[in-house]
Amino acid sequence: MKRFVSRRAVVGALSLLVLGGLGWAALAPIQVVSHDKLFEIPRGTSARHMAGEKIDILPQTIRLTLGLNDVLVLRNADNVPHLFGPTLIMPGQRFSLPFAVASTYSFQCTAHANGQLSVIVDPAPAPGWQRLRWRWLRLTNAM
Repeated sequence: MKRFVSRRAVVGALSLLVLGGLGWAALAPIQVVSHDKLFEIPRGTSARHMAGEKIDILPQTIRLTLGLNDVLVLRNADNVPHLFGPTLIMPGQRFSLPFAVASTYSFQCTAHANGQLSVIVDPAPAPGWQRLRWRWLRLTNAM
């Protein structure tokens, strides 16, 4: 004896599955492996800049999220020191800057094409739509 599953039952089961997944994505805590967001200043950056080349090794704006990726890490692989804000990063040195307050920060940066760099630190996404939106943007690489 064959049993057929109605189309309505299949649609209902799929709807419950999708709604359950969305509910989990909106409410489940976000787990991250590391709070670091690493950027490297490659070897030869200063020489290229001095030769008049426009170099875009760092984005104009770096976005971080409190509690998730809230530590900016710059690694200087260049053969000359670079200035980031008040900090001189020597060749081969790694500089970590943790953020504890959501805000917009501006820094002078010799590794950036125009010498300025903005860091926007967003608050951690709250459970619900904010967290669902954050996960969607992360999934689609829009962040």
